[in-house]
Amino acid sequence: MLGHKLKIILHTPQIPPNTGCIARTCAANNVGLHLIKPIGFDLSDKAVKRAGLDYWHLVDLTIHETWDEFLVYKSQRPGRVLAFSPAGVVRYDMFEYRDDDWILHGQEATGLPLEILRSSDNVLYIPMQNPGVRSLNLAVSAGLSVYQAFNRLNI
Repeated sequence: MLGHKLKIILHTPQIPPNTGCIARTCAANNVGLHLIKPIGFDLSDKAVKRAGLDYWHLVDLTIHETWDEFLVYKSQRPGRVLAFSPAGVVRYDMFEYRDDDWILHGQEATGLPLEILRSSDNVLYIPMQNPGVRSLNLAVSAGLSVYQAFNRLNI
């Protein structure tokens, strides 16, 4: 990693293009990507090549079988888990990030389970002007969260 140890965690992602876009953001910025199963699509080498993800070999990818397995893995490493949710209590652009934060985003259709939100160190939200929209696209939210952390860290 070049000057930071930020990581993105995707909890049970279901839509391949979202994960592909997030993986590209991670590869371009030396941000680790952690996927928590179940994953709603094929990540085999053949599937990745067929999808045209020619940067996939540049992604620092770790796959965890369950959330509990991830928590064991995380317990042996520094950093805070920052969950993103429309139900967050801290605005994402007002938060003081650290270079070893773990930025957590939930499944596209359902977001993060309540027990995961409760166990996170902080729950952040990205403001939206129209209350009729449930949430932003996962890839957009993840990109905003990484680049806002970079902005606050002066990276």
